[in-house]
Amino acid sequence: MFATNPFADLASIIPLNVIQGYVILMFILVVGGTILDMIHKKSAQYFFQKGEAAKADRTRELGAGDKVGIAVQTVIVDVATSGEFCNPVRRISHLFTMYGFILFIVTTIALVFAYTGGTAPTIVAQLWHLSAAMVMLGGYAFWFFIRVDVAAEGVHWYRIVRADLFILSLLGTTTFGLVWSILQANGTAIWTTVFLGLFIIAATVLFAGVLWSKFAHMFFKPAAAFQKRVLKADGSNQNLPTIGDLTDPELQARFPDIPEYMGSTPPNMGLGIKREAPNHY
Repeated sequence: MFATNPFADLASIIPLNVIQGYVILMFILVVGGTILDMIHKKSAQYFFQKGEAAKADRTRELGAGDKVGIAVQTVIVDVATSGEFCNPVRRISHLFTMYGFILFIVTTIALVFAYTGGTAPTIVAQLWHLSAAMVMLGGYAFWFFIRVDVAAEGVHWYRIVRADLFILSLLGTTTFGLVWSILQANGTAIWTTVFLGLFIIAATVLFAGVLWSKFAHMFFKPAAAFQKRVLKADGSNQNLPTIGDLTDPELQARFPDIPEYMGSTPPNMGLGIKREAPNHY
């Protein structure tokens, strides 16, 4: 069951060129929605203006090697391992969802364009089903246990706002797709058709709703992380003042409130707000 290509049987009902055309259309909608999102939110303009504003505060010029090193660090820390998440549970959830989604897209394209007319390698079909399960594991863990309004603010898990469009349509796509594949192999025709329809609806909302969801932020986050590291490396520090060494007696003499409110060893103040979970509601 998990070793078979679900789109191969689908091609006997829906013409193959229609299936492939749908996938191509979804790709176009993602690209178009991302571009419209950039125009609407002026994201590119914001990054450019922020970089230009920081030029006056630079203390050093970065060479090509420096920027390549920062780019590699951004990819490894901020993208590949989601290093911005301090909470290990949140990071694991995000990694399962991210890598599962990427693998789901890649294997879907392979099954639809490369192997629909013939027998797909078992590993490709298995990875398609596994990737859907990965998204479901990470996504449902986030939805029920990790969302800040649920975990920290006591909001019910079933409260839905527009910002939830991405995660819900993503979970719908993988969940309905996985159930459809299982039913196609073992279920009745009516339920197979129902979940196929839900799969198509959820996927359409996911890829066509980029302008109204958080889909596009997947492309902006790496750019924002890269720029943040560049501004820190060139000394501009996002136009923020340099703090200095809080234990420096000269600095403490200039700002007496540092030892008064932060003690004699400010960097070792303890856990602070991380001392306990934010669940006071």
